[in-house]
Amino acid sequence: MIYLVLCVLVAILALIYLFLSWEFGYWEKYGIIGPKPRLLFGNIPNMLTQKRHIVYDYEQLYNDYKNEPVVGFYNARSPQLFVRDPELIKEVLGKSFHNFQANDFSDTVDEKSDPLLARNPFSLSGEKWKTRRAEITPAFTNNRIKAMAHLMEEVCVQMTKYVNNQVDPSTGVAMLDAKELMAKYATDVVASCIFAIDAQSFVKEKPEIREMGKRIMNFNFVVQFVMLVAAFCPSIKKFYKFTLIPKDATDFFIRIMQDAILYRKKNNINRTDFLDHLIQLQERKQITDIDIAGHGVSFFADGFETSSILLTYVLYDLAVHPTIQDTLRAEIRSVQETGGITYERLTEMPYLEQIICESQRMHPITATMAKRCTTDTTLVGPKDRQIFVKKGITVALPYYSISFDPAYYPDPHKFDPERFSMQNGGSKAYRERGVYFPFGEGPRMCLGMRFAQAQVKRAIVEILLNFSLSVNEKTLEPFVMDPAQFMLMPKGGIWLDFKPIAQ
Repeated sequence: MIYLVLCVLVAILALIYLFLSWEFGYWEKYGIIGPKPRLLFGNIPNMLTQKRHIVYDYEQLYNDYKNEPVVGFYNARSPQLFVRDPELIKEVLGKSFHNFQANDFSDTVDEKSDPLLARNPFSLSGEKWKTRRAEITPAFTNNRIKAMAHLMEEVCVQMTKYVNNQVDPSTGVAMLDAKELMAKYATDVVASCIFAIDAQSFVKEKPEIREMGKRIMNFNFVVQFVMLVAAFCPSIKKFYKFTLIPKDATDFFIRIMQDAILYRKKNNINRTDFLDHLIQLQERKQITDIDIAGHGVSFFADGFETSSILLTYVLYDLAVHPTIQDTLRAEIRSVQETGGITYERLTEMPYLEQIICESQRMHPITATMAKRCTTDTTLVGPKDRQIFVKKGITVALPYYSISFDPAYYPDPHKFDPERFSMQNGGSKAYRERGVYFPFGEGPRMCLGMRFAQAQVKRAIVEILLNFSLSVNEKTLEPFVMDPAQFMLMPKGGIWLDFKPIAQ
């Protein structure tokens, strides 16, 4: 009896071992080298252990294979392709886009399990992606963004008032969590532009839309858990669809979208904003309220989270470099004195643009961008090397690591806005080389890029005109990325001191 039990246990353990290691010879078949994977962990152990942020695993992978255009690695037991060569990155995002048009999350949720996230163009592929993107593209014209500029102005006034109210009389400064401050700003801007409501993030302690915004974006653990499960058993996505946005948050955003549309129609309000485009879209194409809410939440989530993180890092970089801060403030004041801070004038500040570009380079929001191969294809690498990529394989593009590669950015850990000066070709020069893509690249490039840039620039201008920035001792330096966060944010947050400037 004991012998039988032992045999069964051995058989079970053997089956588990075979299941976990079955794919470990995958890349050898295609002549692609890479590190030897570990059972359970593959080559991205922190996906499971959470001891460090996974960005450090990808960084090691990038640095250990400096002479390889691609590296074969394993996420748990799933083979994935790490693309290091900039020309191949450009090919994946551009020329061969039709073979990599799905994001890695595209088949994780569906319209029943997660009706709002499943309608986000980021989560879609194929014809559904094309349709949804075509529906929303006209909402981001220059004229519409310009028409929404006064809404950003109104939020900036509230933000300045809020910061001044936080000033400690004994020190003369306001010590603030920069991410939280910028999240309040971004929440109020996008809530006004999308839902035509005042979120009152600077007035109320816990405004409902602000709390619901946290709920739709605060799925760090859930996202990493889903990625881990999918890495161990990719086929599970065919049978089970995950829910990442809670039902109460879904119901909330559908309701406020319905209320906003009803109020505007009932009162015959005409305003050239995002909501106006959604109303026209619904009338023209007869799409459902959930579809409309899906578009609204897509814009809200993208404009709220990524913009607030970008703003946080820009303010930090300015606080660390007071000379650069003073130079930018002088540029802003010069523009202000010769015509005021208008939407058009925001584009006439080259140094501001350079600073934002450099901050985006030094602080990518994610470690990698993952694309899934949708059709068997062959990439052509250096020296005409043929690199076969099978349908279903995830391709990881090293956004973070390439930003710190001295081959592309001399002295990469130095904050140097002059890299992006027009004399050096601006951001275009780096994009053409395939080493700079903060908003993505190719057909799936971020739709809301121009809107994000406008709201980010307006916030920076407002803050520098009214406050001098310095880093508070509560900020833990050098940064260590928080493994509990899906996006790249440091442990302990970023705390800054805001000292009012006498007007």
